[in-house]
Amino acid sequence: MDPMKRAAGTTTDTGDKAVPPKTDCPWAQLDEQGNGLDVDDFLTTMLSQLVNALRRTVTLPYAEQFALTVPEWRLLALLAHARQLPFAELVLQSTSDKALVSRTLRLLEGRGLVKLDAEGNTPRKKLICSITPEGLALHEQVMPLARKGQAEVIRLLEPEERRAMYQALRKLHGLCVTPGRGDAGGGGGGGGGWGE
Repeated sequence: MDPMKRAAGTTTDTGDKAVPPKTDCPWAQLDEQGNGLDVDDFLTTMLSQLVNALRRTVTLPYAEQFALTVPEWRLLALLAHARQLPFAELVLQSTSDKALVSRTLRLLEGRGLVKLDAEGNTPRKKLICSITPEGLALHEQVMPLARKGQAEVIRLLEPEERRAMYQALRKLHGLCVTPGRGDAGGGGGGGGGWGE
């Protein structure tokens, strides 16, 4: 099966055969209790499955061309954008857990792609993460492939669908990070990030 079609959800892989996705929308007449909503129709389930499929079919192939894992590429892209970030802010922006970010940074540091500096004289020193010239050069090599891979998937949608999806995702993200609802991007293991 075409990985792009699978990533875009135009087919559903059921082992031996592909079947068309659902055409009716279980969200259209949804009541406040969510009656009739199956787990497969949960927004969280659908987004998680889509992110995993996109990571596998879009991000991983170009990251692997440059001997990068997906977490390494995510952190490299974040640091290329910001140039320098405190460790805590990098964890927040990456939507990964601290342990994964710490391990990934050490690997990138070992390759000379990032620089880690402790700031302050207290036992709880602030760790500052910076991208090196080598890291920036690698990012500039990967980014055209990343953009192309993302564009291939986005262009599977009609322009109206693209606008509707972009606006809906921005709206939901804004609502989920408002005070009282918590930060949708903090500490999970799964979300996307800059360049993914």
